[in-house]
Amino acid sequence: MKILNDTYSGEGMKRVYENEKWTVGIKNWKPANDLSGIDMLERHHKTDELFILLAGQCTLISATPTGNGLAFNSVNMQPFEVYNIPKGLWHNTITQKDTRLALIEDSNTGMANSDFCQLTEAEIAAIQQLVKGV
Repeated sequence: MKILNDTYSGEGMKRVYENEKWTVGIKNWKPANDLSGIDMLERHHKTDELFILLAGQCTLISATPTGNGLAFNSVNMQPFEVYNIPKGLWHNTITQKDTRLALIEDSNTGMANSDFCQLTEAEIAAIQQLVKGV
């Protein structure tokens, strides 16, 4: 046996390790995670998701449904701290071109147990205003 390693420097996310229980990914900037490109949120129904900021800057966006639409919150991530997105929470990441994140989640997380919410122009503007104030 030997120690194995993997890395990823392209745009977006790549799973660099996976077994039957969990997966580790490296998530880098991509246009859809830029403040000017954000247009959707996601949520996972069966598992939490963990993020760790390795380099650059990242703001985690979350949203809670209310009677009047979505209420948005943001957290400016600090390097090497672990951030837990509980299952069922709408979320996304706002990143810059030099951003690198570690992502840890259940290996069965996928399209079959996740939802995606297309944001309206007003919701996008609200997120952009929120992040600019962080």
